Amino acid sequence: MIIGIGNDIVEIERFNKINNFEGFVKRYYTEEEISASKGRTSFFAGNFSVKESVSKMFGTGFRDFSLKDIEVLRDELGKPYVNLYGNAKKISDNLGITKIFVSISNTDTLISAVAVGEKTD
Repeated sequence: MIIGIGNDIVEIERFNKINNFEGFVKRYYTEEEISASKGRTSFFAGNFSVKESVSKMFGTGFRDFSLKDIEVLRDELGKPYVNLYGNAKKISDNLGITKIFVSISNTDTLISAVAVGEKTD
């Protein structure tokens, strides 16, 4: 059963214009995400879009949890997946979500992400 769906779109250029980008990255991304990014701005923009999509899937936006509570990584084939921590994990558990599916698409200027939360019996 689908519990929630969220989507988001971001302009990559907005991430290129962030003052103190290094501080922004340390504040909102896990060490694992930072390592996997290889410094690519588009990676951070894509992950941010997924984080936003997951928060919308919860129906809460970014309330009562940190962006670092949603970690976005890629498997060996490049497929994105999400690890939840802290209050984001608690929200997911309270909603009964057992699996989160995410997808990221991009052009040269835009990145779009979708998150679907599923409850399986």
